[in-house]
This record gives sequence, structure tokens and C-alpha cells, in this order.
Amino acid sequence: MSTRTVRLDAEAEKVLQQIVKVTGWSMSAAFKKGLLVLREEVAQQTQKGPYEIYRELDLGPGGYAIAPSTDTRRGVQKALKRKFKR
Repeated sequence: MSTRTVRLDAEAEKVLQQIVKVTGWSMSAAFKKGLLVLREEVAQQTQKGPYEIYRELDLGPGGYAIAPSTDTRRGVQKALKRKFKR
């Protein structure tokens, strides 16, 4: 077991005092519980697969392509015709 010194700002100190008062735990027990909860949260975040990350991305409305990517020549021709109206 090791001893650590932690500096808390006024807000964190107030929160710690509230936790100690409500739970009846010691400050050490409150910190330990906080560390355990944070460890679980971090573990869940790092287990995200590619699909979970993709789902969270905001890719916008989409659906504005003129032609499929496999037929870019036709898409360019359509875009130029629209631009120059010939």
C-alpha cells in the first residue's frame, strides 16, 4: 500500500465532503470506489469496435451523389452539363 498526496480544488473538495457525508465512507474508500468506477468506464470505452465508432459519427444527410463511384465518367459528364447547361 502506498500513500499519495492529492490536491483538490474547492469544487472537488465540496463534492468529496458530500460523498463522505452521504455514504459514511472514509475519504480513502470514496477515492478507491471512484477509481474502480473510472477503471470500468475506461475499459468499456476501449472495447468499442469499428461499427460502434462508425455509428457515433455524424456523416450528414448524404444521398447527393450524381452517379455511383464505379461510374465516375458519367457523373462528371452530368455535372458539367448541369454547370454549363449544354
